[in-house]
Amino acid sequence: MDNQFFEQIFWGNTAKQYCVFVGIVLLGLLFKRLVSRLFSLSLFKIFKSFAEEVNGDTFVALLIKPIESFITFCTIYLAINKLSHPLDIVLWDKPKTKLEVTIGDCLDKIFLFLIILAVFWIILRIIDFIAFVLKHKAIKSNNRADDQLVPFLKELTKTLICFLGFFVLLGFVFEINVLTLITGLGIGGIAIALAAKESLENLIGSFTIFLDKPFTVGDVVKVDGIEGTIEKVGFRSTWLISPDKTTIVIPNRAMIDGVLENVTLRNYRRVNFFIGITYETDPADIKLILEAIGGFLAAHPDTKDGYAAFDNFGDSALNIQVVYLVTNMEFGKHVKVKEEINFKLIEIVKQYRSDFAYPTQRSIEEKAYSTN
Repeated sequence: MDNQFFEQIFWGNTAKQYCVFVGIVLLGLLFKRLVSRLFSLSLFKIFKSFAEEVNGDTFVALLIKPIESFITFCTIYLAINKLSHPLDIVLWDKPKTKLEVTIGDCLDKIFLFLIILAVFWIILRIIDFIAFVLKHKAIKSNNRADDQLVPFLKELTKTLICFLGFFVLLGFVFEINVLTLITGLGIGGIAIALAAKESLENLIGSFTIFLDKPFTVGDVVKVDGIEGTIEKVGFRSTWLISPDKTTIVIPNRAMIDGVLENVTLRNYRRVNFFIGITYETDPADIKLILEAIGGFLAAHPDTKDGYAAFDNFGDSALNIQVVYLVTNMEFGKHVKVKEEINFKLIEIVKQYRSDFAYPTQRSIEEKAYSTN
């Protein structure tokens, strides 16, 4: 009796086929997490010697979702193939060419597409893990160039893998002869190359940066007046963090073609400005002011080669030039040193019976009276 029930046909399939379909789907969904974790841990053994200092849970966390997707697609594909109907329904038939396309053929292509995507997703996650390990090692090394190289190689490798995956999909899913496609691009290939001209220039710029090494990650640079700390060098652009914590993205071509100043390579930051004091200041007091400023700059622990000099007669002030070098290169501390010195300059000027001048304009009558 039981056998007769399982042999009954409902909508083109026997009850047994439906039971097998449901059983495969349930088994796949129930055990996909366990199988994914076990497979990830087994795969981690290959990288264990390479990633001794990294916990295996990081590897599992990266791979568990793509492996689950792979298992899900394979399970559903295997379960669907246990059914006869409606996979045998013809969607398109061309008698002269004896070409027949069924729902089953379409599902084969769809699931092959999804399975290939899942495989390449796994490969990309493995690349993420390798980059994570290399970055962890680079942080411990004294060579800052490693911190710059690892993200670049990660992006470049993932881009190449994506291109490879694209051609694999064309070859296996859409059954396109990839070699014929590449060689047959001809003028179209030239047009694509011209369209991608800027991207290629930026890619070449990234290689130039790594070969010439004008800066590394963490350096403070100025590019055509834009200042920031290098955060990342990609194969298309370089990311900077400005002093106000804004992210600035500059194409690599601009980084090598523009005027680039590596502030970090300087030993000092030079400060040069003028202060204007009133014309009523006594010459003897001016000399005392200059001596006091010079003595303060010489004694300051964060400055070097500082001096003050009576430079010129301005329209409304006696101009004193103040020059010094700040020995601390960090931008925040550099600003603090300047602030401290500026406050001290105010105290010195006030101390020696002078004041800061501001633009004034006398009338003709006043000028005439002053000359008589």
